Amino acid sequence: MNLFDLDERRNLLPYDGEVIYYGRILTPAVANAYLDKLMRSVNWKNDEMVIYGKHFITQRKAAWYGDQNYSYTYSGTTKQAILWTDELREIKTLVEKHCGSTFNSCLLNLYHNGGEGMSWHSDDERLLGNDIVIASLSLGAERKFSFKHKTTKQTTSIDLENGSLLVMKGTTQRNWLHAVPKTTKVKQPRINLTFRTIVG
Repeated sequence: MNLFDLDERRNLLPYDGEVIYYGRILTPAVANAYLDKLMRSVNWKNDEMVIYGKHFITQRKAAWYGDQNYSYTYSGTTKQAILWTDELREIKTLVEKHCGSTFNSCLLNLYHNGGEGMSWHSDDERLLGNDIVIASLSLGAERKFSFKHKTTKQTTSIDLENGSLLVMKGTTQRNWLHAVPKTTKVKQPRINLTFRTIVG
């Protein structure tokens, strides 16, 4: 169920940022078709990161695509972008139409089930610039997406539906952390596509 009237979208954050939930922009059938195609066609690899000097390999898999061979470093690991596939270019065009922004790259995450999640973080890497726009499209299992203010520690969450679009912009990355909590209730896979723009 869409939580908000499409003509009266509201900011999910109480202050210090802007997050807009568009609800489903793809029908379940189209979203499931894209999920199946991306599961098979994307060059998925286990994510690797360095946290407090320790090397970790995640169960969750990731991939990095873009207009050109951009380098993207986060959590101590560097990815080189692969050029868009036809499906990813189609999705990018649709997302850009809905949110009114353009993007030159996309980080994809594959969660095989609810046992895989994403810990608290913000997408504030220097090469993304300041006050950035990140558009997040969800395919597959519905998952909770949570925010926590960096100073006040106030939290808020939303359940992201299959085929739904969420956009983070303004000062969100400067002031808020976000996470995908783990859960034993979800048995199905989810792909999250986060469209962004590399500026440096």
